[in-house]
Amino acid sequence: MKKVLLCMAFLLTLFNIDGAAFVRYVTTNLNLRCGPGTEYDIITTLPKGTSVTIDEDCDCPWIIVEYRGYVGYISSRYLSNTAPRRVASSGRNTYRSQRSSYSSRTSGVRYYTNVEGYRVQAPTYYDSKPSGATALCRDGTYSFSRNRRGTCSHHGGVARWY
Repeated sequence: MKKVLLCMAFLLTLFNIDGAAFVRYVTTNLNLRCGPGTEYDIITTLPKGTSVTIDEDCDCPWIIVEYRGYVGYISSRYLSNTAPRRVASSGRNTYRSQRSSYSSRTSGVRYYTNVEGYRVQAPTYYDSKPSGATALCRDGTYSFSRNRRGTCSHHGGVARWY
Protein backbone atom coordinates (compact mmCIF):
# COMPACT_ATOMS: atom_id res chain seq x y z
CA MET A 1 0.00 0.00 0.00
CA LYS A 2 2.86 2.33 0.83
CA LYS A 3 4.42 1.75 -2.60
CA VAL A 4 1.13 2.55 -4.34
CA LEU A 5 0.75 5.84 -2.48
CA LEU A 6 4.36 6.82 -3.21
CA CYS A 7 3.89 5.96 -6.88
CA MET A 8 0.68 8.03 -7.06
CA ALA A 9 2.35 11.01 -5.38
CA PHE A 10 5.22 10.80 -7.87
CA LEU A 11 2.84 10.63 -10.84
CA LEU A 12 0.79 13.57 -9.55
CA THR A 13 3.95 15.65 -9.32
CA LEU A 14 5.32 14.45 -12.63
CA PHE A 15 2.15 14.99 -14.66
CA ASN A 16 0.76 17.96 -12.73
CA ILE A 17 -2.50 16.06 -12.15
CA ASP A 18 -3.01 17.68 -8.77
CA GLY A 19 -4.40 20.79 -10.43
CA ALA A 20 -1.33 22.91 -9.73
CA ALA A 21 -0.80 25.41 -12.48
CA PHE A 22 1.49 28.27 -13.38
CA VAL A 23 0.47 31.90 -13.22
CA ARG A 24 1.87 34.28 -15.82
CA TYR A 25 1.18 37.95 -16.57
CA VAL A 26 0.43 39.56 -19.92
CA THR A 27 3.13 42.18 -20.68
CA THR A 28 1.10 44.10 -23.29
CA ASN A 29 -2.49 44.19 -24.54
CA LEU A 30 -2.63 40.74 -26.08
CA ASN A 31 -5.05 39.18 -28.56
CA LEU A 32 -6.78 35.94 -27.61
CA ARG A 33 -7.12 33.99 -30.86
CA CYS A 34 -9.18 31.05 -32.12
CA GLY A 35 -6.04 29.11 -33.02
CA PRO A 36 -2.27 29.05 -32.49
CA GLY A 37 -1.16 31.76 -34.93
CA THR A 38 -1.74 35.32 -36.08
CA GLU A 39 -3.75 34.08 -39.06
CA TYR A 40 -6.55 33.01 -36.69
CA ASP A 41 -9.43 35.34 -35.75
CA ILE A 42 -9.22 37.47 -32.61
CA ILE A 43 -11.75 36.50 -29.92
CA THR A 44 -10.96 39.33 -27.47
CA THR A 45 -8.02 41.25 -26.06
CA LEU A 46 -6.40 40.62 -22.70
CA PRO A 47 -5.28 43.89 -21.10
CA LYS A 48 -1.68 44.37 -20.02
CA GLY A 49 -1.13 42.99 -16.53
CA THR A 50 -3.86 40.35 -16.75
CA SER A 51 -2.91 37.16 -14.94
CA VAL A 52 -3.43 33.91 -16.80
CA THR A 53 -3.13 30.36 -15.56
CA ILE A 54 -1.34 27.88 -17.75
CA ASP A 55 -1.26 24.13 -17.22
CA GLU A 56 2.25 23.56 -18.47
CA ASP A 57 5.38 25.68 -18.24
CA CYS A 58 6.82 25.07 -21.70
CA ASP A 59 8.70 26.83 -24.47
CA CYS A 60 5.61 26.62 -26.68
CA PRO A 61 5.08 29.60 -29.03
CA TRP A 62 1.30 29.54 -28.40
CA ILE A 63 -0.50 28.62 -25.18
CA ILE A 64 -4.18 27.86 -24.67
CA VAL A 65 -5.83 29.87 -21.88
CA GLU A 66 -9.26 30.74 -20.52
CA TYR A 67 -10.15 34.41 -20.06
CA ARG A 68 -13.57 35.70 -18.91
CA GLY A 69 -15.35 32.64 -20.30
CA TYR A 70 -13.44 32.57 -23.59
CA VAL A 71 -10.94 29.84 -24.46
CA GLY A 72 -8.26 30.54 -27.00
CA TYR A 73 -4.57 30.90 -27.76
CA ILE A 74 -2.10 33.61 -26.80
CA SER A 75 1.51 34.10 -27.82
CA SER A 76 3.82 32.99 -25.00
CA ARG A 77 6.41 35.63 -25.95
CA TYR A 78 4.24 38.25 -24.21
CA LEU A 79 4.03 36.46 -20.85
CA SER A 80 6.08 37.21 -17.74
CA ASN A 81 6.57 35.49 -14.39
CA THR A 82 6.08 38.78 -12.56
CA ALA A 83 3.18 41.21 -12.59
CA PRO A 84 4.00 44.49 -14.35
CA ARG A 85 3.69 47.68 -12.36
CA ARG A 86 1.06 50.10 -13.56
CA VAL A 87 2.47 53.60 -13.62
CA ALA A 88 0.77 56.59 -15.19
CA SER A 89 2.63 57.62 -18.35
CA SER A 90 2.00 61.34 -17.87
CA GLY A 91 1.36 63.72 -15.03
CA ARG A 92 -2.37 63.51 -15.72
CA ASN A 93 -3.01 60.48 -13.55
CA THR A 94 -1.68 60.41 -10.01
CA TYR A 95 -2.22 56.77 -9.14
CA ARG A 96 0.48 54.09 -9.04
CA SER A 97 -0.47 50.55 -8.28
CA GLN A 98 -0.82 47.05 -9.62
CA ARG A 99 -4.02 45.72 -11.15
CA SER A 100 -5.23 44.07 -7.95
CA SER A 101 -5.44 47.41 -6.15
CA TYR A 102 -8.23 48.50 -8.51
CA SER A 103 -10.49 45.78 -7.18
CA SER A 104 -13.25 47.08 -4.96
CA ARG A 105 -13.33 43.64 -3.36
CA THR A 106 -9.76 43.74 -2.06
CA SER A 107 -9.15 47.41 -1.33
CA GLY A 108 -10.79 50.79 -1.14
CA VAL A 109 -11.83 52.86 -4.11
CA ARG A 110 -8.97 54.78 -5.75
CA TYR A 111 -9.04 58.21 -7.35
CA TYR A 112 -6.93 60.24 -9.77
CA THR A 113 -6.85 63.84 -10.93
CA ASN A 114 -7.90 64.27 -14.58
CA VAL A 115 -6.58 66.84 -17.08
CA GLU A 116 -9.16 69.42 -15.96
CA GLY A 117 -8.04 69.04 -12.36
CA TYR A 118 -11.10 67.10 -11.15
CA ARG A 119 -10.81 64.21 -8.73
CA VAL A 120 -12.26 61.14 -10.50
CA GLN A 121 -12.76 57.58 -9.31
CA ALA A 122 -10.27 55.24 -11.00
CA PRO A 123 -11.67 52.28 -12.96
CA THR A 124 -13.02 49.80 -10.42
CA TYR A 125 -14.45 46.27 -10.51
CA TYR A 126 -18.14 45.93 -9.64
CA ASP A 127 -20.61 43.06 -10.06
CA SER A 128 -23.06 45.32 -11.92
CA LYS A 129 -23.03 48.84 -13.37
CA PRO A 130 -22.56 51.33 -10.55
CA SER A 131 -24.15 54.76 -10.41
CA GLY A 132 -22.06 57.35 -12.22
CA ALA A 133 -20.16 54.90 -14.44
CA THR A 134 -19.55 56.31 -17.91
CA ALA A 135 -17.95 53.26 -19.56
CA LEU A 136 -17.20 49.57 -19.15
CA CYS A 137 -13.54 48.82 -19.82
CA ARG A 138 -12.44 45.65 -21.62
CA ASP A 139 -10.82 44.27 -18.46
CA GLY A 140 -14.20 44.37 -16.67
CA THR A 141 -13.68 47.57 -14.68
CA TYR A 142 -16.15 50.45 -14.75
CA SER A 143 -14.80 53.90 -15.61
CA PHE A 144 -16.05 57.17 -14.19
CA SER A 145 -14.18 59.36 -16.68
CA ARG A 146 -15.52 62.87 -17.33
CA ASN A 147 -14.38 62.90 -20.96
CA ARG A 148 -13.84 60.24 -23.61
CA ARG A 149 -10.18 60.92 -24.32
CA GLY A 150 -8.04 58.32 -22.56
CA THR A 151 -10.98 56.51 -20.97
CA CYS A 152 -9.96 52.92 -20.06
CA SER A 153 -6.52 53.49 -21.65
CA HIS A 154 -4.79 51.34 -19.02
CA HIS A 155 -7.62 48.80 -19.00
CA GLY A 156 -7.70 47.50 -22.57
CA GLY A 157 -9.88 50.27 -24.00
CA VAL A 158 -13.62 50.86 -23.84
CA ALA A 159 -15.92 47.88 -24.28
CA ARG A 160 -19.18 49.89 -23.87
CA TRP A 161 -20.11 53.54 -23.32
CA TYR A 162 -22.95 54.59 -20.99
